[in-house]
Parts: sequence; C-alpha cells; structure tokens
Amino acid sequence: MKDFFKSFFAALLALMVAGGLAVFLFFGLLAAVGSSGKPTVPTKAVLIFDLDTSLSDGDRDPEPSEALSEALGGAGSHSQALPAAIEALDRAAADSRITALFLTGNLQGAGPAQLRELREAIQRFKAKKPVLAYNLGWAKRDFYLAAGATTVFMNPFGEMELNGLASEPMFFGEAFKKYGVEVQVTRVGKYKSAVEPFITDRMSEPNREQVQKLLDDIWSEWKETVAKDRKKAPAELQAIADERGLIEADEAKKLSLIDRIAPYDEVLDELKKLAGKQSKDKDFPQITLATYAGIPGEAKTGKTRIAVVVAEGEIVDGEGKSTQVGGERLSRELRRLRLDERVKAVVLRVNSPGGSASASELIQREVILTKKVKPLVVSMGHLAASGGYWISTYGDRIFAEPSTITGSIGVFGLLPNVKKLANEHGITWDSVQTAKLANPMTLTRPKNDLELTRIQGLVDRIYDQFVTKVADSRKMKKEAVHEIAQGRVWSGQEALKLGLVDEIGGLGAAVKHAATLAKADGDYYLVGPEREQDTLKELLKSLGGKPRKLAKPGPVDALAGGLLRQVDLLTSLNDPRGVYARLPFELDLK
Repeated sequence: MKDFFKSFFAALLALMVAGGLAVFLFFGLLAAVGSSGKPTVPTKAVLIFDLDTSLSDGDRDPEPSEALSEALGGAGSHSQALPAAIEALDRAAADSRITALFLTGNLQGAGPAQLRELREAIQRFKAKKPVLAYNLGWAKRDFYLAAGATTVFMNPFGEMELNGLASEPMFFGEAFKKYGVEVQVTRVGKYKSAVEPFITDRMSEPNREQVQKLLDDIWSEWKETVAKDRKKAPAELQAIADERGLIEADEAKKLSLIDRIAPYDEVLDELKKLAGKQSKDKDFPQITLATYAGIPGEAKTGKTRIAVVVAEGEIVDGEGKSTQVGGERLSRELRRLRLDERVKAVVLRVNSPGGSASASELIQREVILTKKVKPLVVSMGHLAASGGYWISTYGDRIFAEPSTITGSIGVFGLLPNVKKLANEHGITWDSVQTAKLANPMTLTRPKNDLELTRIQGLVDRIYDQFVTKVADSRKMKKEAVHEIAQGRVWSGQEALKLGLVDEIGGLGAAVKHAATLAKADGDYYLVGPEREQDTLKELLKSLGGKPRKLAKPGPVDALAGGLLRQVDLLTSLNDPRGVYARLPFELDLK
C-alpha cells in the first residue's frame, strides 16, 4: 500500500508539473504572439509588391475552428486586402522614405474590376516616383497592372500572354446521369443558367450569348487600357491576340510591349541604384507592401465617421464562414452601424455572386432601414450579381467599375435526389406522412408534379418580388426591369446604360460620395465593423506559420480547382426554401 501511494503521488506530481509546463508554454506563446516587434520603414527603401497573392475586398476574420483547420492543414493563404493595398500605395507615394515601387509575380485570383482599382493606385504612385515591373512571363491580369510602369522588364527566357479572354465552364450533367444522381430544376429567366452545369453537357444559347457579351466588354476595357499605356491602338493588340497569342521576349520588345529584356540580377542592380546602393552590395533597403500596409499611418483627424462594410463571397443563410456572406452576420453588422450615432454614413462594398434568396432579403431589409437614418452608398467590386444585386439595389447611389459583373436578376431552385444511385447499391427508403406535401425537400426521391408546381410557384413569386424591388429602388417601370432581368448578367458599363447602377468608379469614389451626402467633404475618416479582440484566433493563425511560396499551379491544378469550386457551390446552397438568387455561371477568365 505504501508503494502504491508513493507511485500515485509521484504520478500526480508529474501530471501537475507537465500541466504547469503546458500552461507556461501556452501563455508564453500568447505573449510571443502579442509582443511581436513592430516593423519600421528603412530610409530610401523600395516598396516590393509581390503579386503572388490573391486580392480580397476585405480582411478575413476566420472563426477559431477555421483558423485551426487552416493551421493544421498548412493552408495559410497569400491574400491581400484591396483597400489596404490601395491605401498603402497612396501613403507610400507621399512617404519620403520610399524611393520606388517594384512589381513582380503572378496574381492567383483577382477580378477585372479589382485590377482596375489597383492599377489606378499604381498609376498615382508612378506620377510621383518610379515604378519598375519584372516577370519571367507576363500573364494578362499582371500585365494589365504593369503595362503603365516606368520600366517594364521581361526575362530573356520568358513569354507574354496576349491571347484574349476565354471562359471554359465545367459540366456534370452526363456524369450525374451515369452515377445515378438526378437533378430537377425550377427557375425564372432564360439567362438564369446556374443550374446548367448539373443538368446538361454544354452551354445553352442564351447563356453563350451573355457570356460572349460579357467577355467582349471586359476584353475591350483591357485592350483600351493597355493600348494607352503602351502607346498603341486597341486594334493592334487585337491583331496580336488573333495572330500570335504567346509572345517571346525578343518579339515583345520589338512590338514595344515591354521596355527591357533583362535577367533578374540586372533588375536587382537597377533597384539597388534607386535605393542608393551599388551592384556589389549584397542587399538594398526594401519593405514589402503587406508589411508597409500593416504600419499605421497618420492618426485619424477627421470629425466624421464613415463606415465601410464588406460583403464578399457566397450569400448563405446563417452566420457563414469568413469566406462567405452570412445573412445573419452581415445584417447584424449593418444594424449596429445603423444604431451607432457616431457613424454618419455607410459604404457597402459588394463582391458576391449571390446565393440564398432568404439571406439576401434579410440583408436588404437592413440596407433599407439604414438608408432611412443615414446615407448608404454601394460600391460594386468584381461581382455584384443576383443576390449581390439584391442587397445593393436600395443604395442611395451605386458605383461600379466598367468590368464589374452585375445584374443577373433572376432566381432558381436546384432539386437533386440520389434515389437511383442509392437503389443501385441496395439502399432504399420508405415513408409515412400525414399530408401529400409533408416532405418536399427530400433527397431520396424525385419531386412529384404537385411538389414541382408548388416550388415553381415559389420561385415565380420570389422573382416577381425581385423585379418589383428593383423597379421601386431604381425608379423604373416593372416591365422595363423584366426586359433586362431574366437572369442576364451585365458588365458595369452596360449596367450604367440600363440604369442598374449610377456611376462608374471604385471604392474611393463611393466613399467620397458618402462623405458628400453626410456633409463631411474632406473632414472624415473610415472605420470598419467593430470586432472583439480574440487572442485565441490570433494564436491559431500563428500556428500555421508564415505562408510559404509554393509551386505555381499548372493545368491539372486549374482543372481540380474548378471541380472543387463546384463542390463548394453545392455545399453553400443552404437556403431554407431551396431558392437562390445567384450568378448564372462560374466565370473563370483565362
């Protein structure tokens, strides 16, 4: 017995020591997270903008479970918030410690409208200081940003992509039939083609028509911008795209698409000169854009608070993930700002293909209520379509970029079932119910005629409400809205002509207009939704370490990514009534 107690207390003491050590290490790690040194800006520094990232319209705020999953999976993302990047570029242009801007790398994800806003910030920087741009090879989206640089470099071994735009959607209709998954559809609008990937093997003619028009609009804006930068005519770029497509370095130099052919070491020598160093020096003063953006600028001096709220991602019912627009979460943020008397105006930045009709209505209600007590201006980013337009339409003024994808005023219902697949593997269901319509959303069987009729009636009513809301908010006749609705998407420049938006401009223009409505021209500062400091979130993020540059994705990665995006789309379809106001296709520009 004596030996038992001796062993017991020894084990207990060991557990206490181990527990104490674990607590010590845990709080030590917390202290390390909270006390990391603040970066400083060197004198005569070059601002490095590594484009190997994806652009978002706002900072992500993942929940602890998301942060832990990403940390354990090594899924640290290279993401740069667009407003922070633009603010940093404008601040650096006036910062005497910054001598030049260096662009390099290849963007992994960014819409044409986002690129336009970022490019304008780069051009504002160039008006004051040199901008150097270098790449092994220039892709279309990166060259759009860099074409107007002071000097555009290209590696002798590189290639330039100047081959127009293409969209290549993926279809699962035949695969679903093969594996026994059946999909029934209810929808309104001949252009509402979001259901096509799940029921057919190709684009419908109306869908092909709208995608072609959209690509033509975006390509036209690309050509005009790049042609102006390179002192060419848009027709010259079109001829190059039609006849050459991929251009080697020597050819790009002859065509005046670039300024110099140089390997990376020679570009580094140029950067050293700008930083006051010599070629023999091992390094030169520099700071990354991401780091610079994290350094606080001048203290806020304006008197008036203007809040910017970002709605980015699929619109889903409930809270949603940090990559989604949760109907309950966003409506709560708007409600807080509506009731906050310190906030005099709200700018709603929308970058969403839409999603749940119920969640969109929940958000729109708060937009309407907010507009009654203070100005609410909408800034459309890359996407503000379907549900994204639903939550935008009541804004006091709607801003969009020429290549913003918007409209898509239409709704659909997607009704899959796995009866055939399950039966072929020996799985069956039986049912007991008290009414004919007791279980209309089941996945175990096809919907019967009565169920389909009722669901289609619901879709029709929601579409009519959508059209009515647009007519009311945009001061248009309902018939006129129906003509441009039917699920069709429009570019921002076409939406302006049709009356769906009010003005061409980015987030900055929307903020200035909100300040004017709030009678605070030149005397305001921006705030975001107030978030509680969560040390656990920061700790979990830190466990993932600093994101490392991985091998750039190839064609197989792109194919797999397209499949995963479709799977993500299916998992985000969580509207309680099964009705969705969503972009009619997944537009992946190539």
